[in-house]
Formats: sequence, C-alpha cells, structure tokens
Amino acid sequence: MPFARLATATTPTCHIGLGLAAVGRPGYINLGRDQDLPEGRSAEAMRRRTHELLDAAYFQGVRYFDVARSYGRSEEFLADWLNARPDIDDIVVGSKWGYTYTAGWTTDAEQHEVKDHTVQTYERQRAETAGLLGDRLDLYQIHSVTPDSPALTDKELHAKLAEAADRGTTIGFSTSGPAQAEAIRAALAVTVDGEPLFRTVQSTYNVLETSAAPALAEAHDAGLTVIVKEGMANGRLADAYAPDALKAVAAQTSLGCDAVALALVLRQPWAGVVLSGAATVTQLASNLHAAVVDLDEDQLARLATLVEEPVAYWEQRRRLPWH
Repeated sequence: MPFARLATATTPTCHIGLGLAAVGRPGYINLGRDQDLPEGRSAEAMRRRTHELLDAAYFQGVRYFDVARSYGRSEEFLADWLNARPDIDDIVVGSKWGYTYTAGWTTDAEQHEVKDHTVQTYERQRAETAGLLGDRLDLYQIHSVTPDSPALTDKELHAKLAEAADRGTTIGFSTSGPAQAEAIRAALAVTVDGEPLFRTVQSTYNVLETSAAPALAEAHDAGLTVIVKEGMANGRLADAYAPDALKAVAAQTSLGCDAVALALVLRQPWAGVVLSGAATVTQLASNLHAAVVDLDEDQLARLATLVEEPVAYWEQRRRLPWH
C-alpha cells in the first residue's frame, strides 16, 4: 500500500491531502470561486495557481495529492509539477476514472462531466492517465460509485482492475449521494479470486453530512485506507457561508471555520487522509491549521446540531451552481 509512506511522516499535516478539483478546471460548484481564482481563469493561469498550491502544500508537510480525469487538466498540471521535481519521492498520488470532462474549459457548459463506469471507459481513461502520470500514479479510484453503479457487479471490470493491482497500482473507489453507506458496504463485498478488490475508499463526510461514518468505520476495520472529501461541504462551511454554531466554535479557537470543520473530520478514528480543496495558498494555510485544533465536548455537541438529513444535504449540493 503506498499509504504506508504516510506512516513514516512526522509532520502534523501528513494526514491532510490536497485535492485539485477546484483548480484543475475553470468551473466547479465550490462557493466563492469568483474571489478565489485568477482573472480570466486561462489554462496557464490555473496551471500556475495549481503549482503554487502544490509547492505550498508539500513545503507544509502534505504528502497526498488527489486528481481525476474529470477535473479538467488536473492530471496534466500535477504531472508537470512532478516532472519538474524528480527528487520528490515521498508522496502518494491518486486519480480517478469514470467521469469524462466535457465542459471544454468553459464555466457555462450545459454538461460539465459525463459518468460511465464501463470497462471501455476504464481502459480509455487508464491509458490517458498513464500518458500523463506514468509510474507516479499510486492509486486509481472508480469515481463516485453509487449503489446502482455497474462497477459493483461487472466481473470483467473487476478482473481488469485486479490485473492493475497485480502490476502495483492500488485500486479504490469514491462515493457520492445520500446512499454512500450502502455503496461502501457493497464495494467491501467485491472480491476477485477470493481477495478483496478495493484497498481505499474516498467519501464525503463533514459537519453537515455524517451518514457514511458507520460504513467508513467498517471499511477502516476491513483494512481500507479512508480518504475524506468535501470536508468543507463545497464551501458551505467557509467563513463567509458558515452556520452560526460553527462560527461560534471557530471564534473560541481563534482560527477559521475551515480549520474547525476539517478538525472535526481529522479526529474521526477511521479517517486516514482528509482532503483540502483549497483554491488559494492562503486558504490552504488556514485549512492546515486543522491539525492543531483541539475540540472539547461542548464544542463537539454544538457542531453535532448542524447535521442535515442526507437527502436534504445532497439536494442542496445538487443545486449549487457551477461557478
């Protein structure tokens, strides 16, 4: 498992990763992007911003970097950064397949990505990822598995993924939607030749959406590395948009709402890596303060009042505009 590299790291931030969904393409559903991103959002401006973030993250102890085929040019931007720094050999790189980016570097496309979990899409996108990241790719994940995903039952796909695992690539999956727990448990049951196929799971968990926690604990107990995404609820937990209870707790810690929100995730015993989706170096530095936040029982109780019903949470997320 490449995540064993993180076990040897001693920095407080080694269990925080950097996801490039917000900077690999000009349009995304995170709130506040109008203020966060370079004017014009050209590919070269976004490349420079991505490299600034990667430099800052690595310097501050971050060792996991997360991209996807559907995150615009995120794999390309990360590959450029890695190629310019061949001496960096202590990081873990994860990507995802299963969505195709279709926005053509615009923010107003009718459809930004198309989901397809077939073998044909896997083989096409695996070749595309290999062309960019080569042997720097450690983890390849099925993007956004839901209980009805054919990826859970397609034996031909499972065999292809097992072949990739035999060649040294760790195989994982991510989840989304109100039935994350069901999808996680179904994926845990997938085996090839009697051996579990998946070694990692990446799921949404945050102050507002906690429903996957029991299933993620089961995955952790089964030996999977758990990666947590959307700890900031696509910006809904940032200072400008945060609910009052989160603002009150943050004021007590003298840190930002983002640090408190991510600290809540980090304290979960099953959480192996918690992703920052920062779009600026300042946001990243603030996110990384999560590693030193110590929440007391009263603060945790106040944050627990913010939990939403999963269906309501995901409906709100679905309505977020692509900025």
